[in-house]
Amino acid sequence: MTNTRKYVYRYDYRRSADQDAAAVVRRPVVIVGAGPVGLAAAIDLAQRDVPVVLIDDADRIGEGSRGICWSKRTLEILDRLGVGERLVAHGVTWKLGRVFNGDELLFSFDLLPEEGHKMPAFINLQQYYLEKALVDRALELKNLELRWKNRLVGLDRLNDGARLTIETPDGRYRLDADWLIAADGARSTARSLLGLDFAGVAFEDKFLIADVHMAAEFPTERRFWFAPTFHSGQSALMHRQPDDVWRIDLQLGPDADPVAEQEPERVRARLDKVLKPHAYELEWVSVYTFNCRRLDRFVHDRVIFGGDAAHQVSPFGARGANSGIQDAENLAWKLAAALKGEGGSALIASYDLERIQAADENIGHSTRSTDFMSPHSSAERRLRDAVLSLAPKAEFARRMINSGRLSLPAVYDSPLSTPDATPFAGTAKLGAPLPDAPLRRADGSATHLLENLHGDFELIWVKNGGADHGKTPRAFDGIALSVIGEDFFDEEGKFAQRFDATPGAIYLVRPDQHLCARWRSFDPAAVTRAHQRALAR
Repeated sequence: MTNTRKYVYRYDYRRSADQDAAAVVRRPVVIVGAGPVGLAAAIDLAQRDVPVVLIDDADRIGEGSRGICWSKRTLEILDRLGVGERLVAHGVTWKLGRVFNGDELLFSFDLLPEEGHKMPAFINLQQYYLEKALVDRALELKNLELRWKNRLVGLDRLNDGARLTIETPDGRYRLDADWLIAADGARSTARSLLGLDFAGVAFEDKFLIADVHMAAEFPTERRFWFAPTFHSGQSALMHRQPDDVWRIDLQLGPDADPVAEQEPERVRARLDKVLKPHAYELEWVSVYTFNCRRLDRFVHDRVIFGGDAAHQVSPFGARGANSGIQDAENLAWKLAAALKGEGGSALIASYDLERIQAADENIGHSTRSTDFMSPHSSAERRLRDAVLSLAPKAEFARRMINSGRLSLPAVYDSPLSTPDATPFAGTAKLGAPLPDAPLRRADGSATHLLENLHGDFELIWVKNGGADHGKTPRAFDGIALSVIGEDFFDEEGKFAQRFDATPGAIYLVRPDQHLCARWRSFDPAAVTRAHQRALAR
């Protein structure tokens, strides 16, 4: 690897043994696209002892900062993949936001007001740093092979897999896969080769992104303006990134010329109004439009789509790459179970069901955000402006303002979940990722709940005082079991509060840390049935 300029990391093409094989080689999983989604899926599968080949048509990462906001749930996933702490240490942590109308503050918000979570609400970190951390992690795993400058040019579906034709500097070769994951972005080659298209809405409004290097003491928070004095009639957004880099996002309207708007003189003329009197250097500029749309299905026989190859949303609310990494997490454990013969035939189909739910939720939020920021008619604009004028005085109006609802994980209405037999309160929800909680280990050291979950089905049992005799077993029916009150101690009471945990309660957690069943007491037969149901058996 060589670093040819700041933030660009270049990797060497190497000829693979598959290119010299006498017959077409077959691999369990091939992934197309070494962006955040493809890398996360590859690492997750490799950590589950599934051999993976990851191909990408480029030989570098770092073409502009692109995505910068990484949500708490994404960071929890990345922590399990081995890079979470590194990314948080490098990124800019934030949880506060402010929304303005002109120069008037309408309201502020706190995305994580409660204590006791390992990961913050959000970090800001340029996408090239995230991708570099994931590539570094991928290179540590012996059953994960990264192939740079391997471009997908042909794709045929087989009865029991897929056949890829791949272009390299040494010519073409073919490769068969039991399963193909298409994570090759918004202009997905895999999607095009299968003749698939999106359904949804393409928005005409254009937006300017500029990353600037600047020494400034602006607060570390999300700042959003409707019709600011420095950009009249449009919206604006500002975020801090590491390395004294700031992201400025300016709405331009549907009639803007995307080529002319990227001319340095015009960009500087706009930024001077935003940033004066601060001196700054332009680091990256782009003009974009966006879509809110998705494939009708994400699973097409043995070809499975994720990330922008499956669905597209506006960047407002940080729903794109965060949702894609959550696609990868949902798929990896199910694909591993299918390859090992542990999951039922409907397990892969549940990826379609659950992640389409998530995509539709994200598309809905993105569409509503865009409609509020860019009203389609004079009547809608009058309504929007009335809401903004009422917001400083009326709580109901503040709730109607939509400057981009920030990314949250999906709560799955899933056939893999076992319905509650008795009511539970707290913030833990069936079908949702577990809320984190601070705990203390038996040796006295501090820890958090989620960092002790290792990517398989797990049981969490609340010790039931005198009803437990002797040392509790470490597993039940092959499922790892941890005991609150024996292995871990809830000294702050946050686990009990968030899980509505009463003595004897037990919780079954999926490999992706989503809660799939819970009971007030340990019923071995019920646990076995719920485990089988979660595997779609």
